[in-house]
Amino acid sequence: MNTVITAERIDLPPGAVLKLLGNWQDYQKMLLVLGDRAIPRIKYRPGEILLMAPLPEHGRDVSLLADIAKVLLDHLNLRYDSFTPITISLPEVSGIEPDFCFYIENWRSAVGKSRIDWQNDPPPDLAIEIDVTTYTDINDYLVYKVPEVWLLRNKRLLVYRLQGETYVLGESKYFSNISEIVQQCFQIASEETTSEVIRWLKNFLVSTQK
Repeated sequence: MNTVITAERIDLPPGAVLKLLGNWQDYQKMLLVLGDRAIPRIKYRPGEILLMAPLPEHGRDVSLLADIAKVLLDHLNLRYDSFTPITISLPEVSGIEPDFCFYIENWRSAVGKSRIDWQNDPPPDLAIEIDVTTYTDINDYLVYKVPEVWLLRNKRLLVYRLQGETYVLGESKYFSNISEIVQQCFQIASEETTSEVIRWLKNFLVSTQK
């Protein structure tokens, strides 16, 4: 597949990352061209637009990491709502597309809504990003003040917590030792199916309660 960027069509080959000069209006036009398509991903920063077509492994990693988070949340009996795909945007300022978002403490703000007002509603409590093509920049989340962001890079989980006006690496607010758990899950996933990974995780969690 060749890279095609026109007023009527946007196509990128898998793994491609493209940076274009553009303003908010250009970004909005590209969103209209893409419509409901989840690929390519699109991001806006003041003065530039980024496009990225995920590699095949991206989708599997997103699905697995989101499943891990759901199993852990269920294990803790926490209420939550989750979204994917989702576009988070502030006019003229930013537009991003996390791979997965969870409302945990703020689940009441998301339940039953078809649209979220990013200028007035609380942000997701947890955002997940899979970085296979160096497309992700943790600082893209600063303007939205997302409290916790998980970034999976090279099959290793980096947990970023918002402290003041910056993100710092640390432990998850919700799950202790999450980085080690995720690493073990992805190690199993390299040889087994996703269902086997989730079965192992559930059994592991039960064993920790004995």
